Amino acid sequence: MKRLLPFALALMSTGAQAADYAIIHAGRLLAVPGNAVTENQTIIIKDGLVERVANGFLGADAIGAGADDTVVLHDLKDMFVMPGLIDGHVHILSENNPRARLQRVELSDADNAITGAGFAKKTLMAGFTTVRDVGAGSGDAIFALRDGIARGDVTGPRIYASGATISVTGGHGDGTQGYTDEIAELLHSKGVCDGVGECRHAVREQVRRGADHIKLTATAGVLSNTSAGLEQQFFEDELKAIMDSAHAMGRKVTAHAHGVNGINAALRAGVDSIEHGTYLDAESIRLFKRNNAYLVPTILAGVTVAEWAADPSSFLLPPQREKAAEVGPKMIDMARRAHEGGVKIAFGTDTGVSKHGDNAREFALLVQAGLTPMEAIRAATVSGADNLGKSDMLGSIAPGKYGDLVAVEGDPLSDITELEDIDFVMKEGVAYKAK
Repeated sequence: MKRLLPFALALMSTGAQAADYAIIHAGRLLAVPGNAVTENQTIIIKDGLVERVANGFLGADAIGAGADDTVVLHDLKDMFVMPGLIDGHVHILSENNPRARLQRVELSDADNAITGAGFAKKTLMAGFTTVRDVGAGSGDAIFALRDGIARGDVTGPRIYASGATISVTGGHGDGTQGYTDEIAELLHSKGVCDGVGECRHAVREQVRRGADHIKLTATAGVLSNTSAGLEQQFFEDELKAIMDSAHAMGRKVTAHAHGVNGINAALRAGVDSIEHGTYLDAESIRLFKRNNAYLVPTILAGVTVAEWAADPSSFLLPPQREKAAEVGPKMIDMARRAHEGGVKIAFGTDTGVSKHGDNAREFALLVQAGLTPMEAIRAATVSGADNLGKSDMLGSIAPGKYGDLVAVEGDPLSDITELEDIDFVMKEGVAYKAK
């Protein structure tokens, strides 16, 4: 006969147990954010993938399981169930702190991987079953963590990783500013490039190392230790070389960009998405829509650095403090203008600037910027999957997709802050968190 395990027993045995089948009884189900909520549904997951969604509450005998199959039943009849969340902008290996500059020369790549494993678990427990890491130095830690999670050796979200950020010498993403030349040479990133030929090589090198996508810094940035403004740093021919090289090798490209000239230059060069977008203008909005590109606003990062800038005792260096005070307060209005202009928005937080596990604070900020709760949820599911180029496997609860879902006791469509305290987390049919 089928082995039917109640969820509590499955959880006690190993902390999180895979089964041939998982049955989820959902009291309220938002299977496809943007569509209507349904009630009293059964989600059937087989071998980690959604097999079907059925009306009513089906039992083990009604799902087609074999006599020797293990079936785990999850009773979420009093919960609101939705797809696993996607954060399209994280730095999973690190978290800003007063010792961050010292840690760059104190911690090994192995140390970073172990630290990242801790942050990865916090992220999964917060309901984010997939993340896009957009820059993690030149070591192999991010790829090791990504692959370890995929094998099941480490608990964490599914990671799509860029590897080293493509940056100009001395620009945002170089990261060697303020160190002695001897130390800077040791910290030199393989993503740093100048001129068309070097830019092509840097992109291809990241693909060789295993990058799932390419991240570049089209403009200066807030937390780089340099007074270089916030405008364009790559030239147009370099930007085009980066885009063409990445696209030729089947990789999407996203660009860190604050200043309007850099935003628009990256969009004209064919970038797939823009991170931050602080000073976007009407021309930016036109280019976003023409190119069908996404904006990842990272409002939480703006709020975080603005708080640091206002605190005289914070660890920001003088160039960082000046830029943080300028940029941080502008992020909500930027996202509002983009949304009103019809720009596609995907959820992303820049976590690593803010604390890992607090990713869901971005939802309330998106709503403050004018998105409805449904639009904010869609940004972290359907649109998040599209931004990654993974709509075939992510973003909704539908047959053939990963069995990723989260649940809360309240109604996030009425109070979006419900998502700041996720009660149930499942990834590929395995439950990692429940009350």
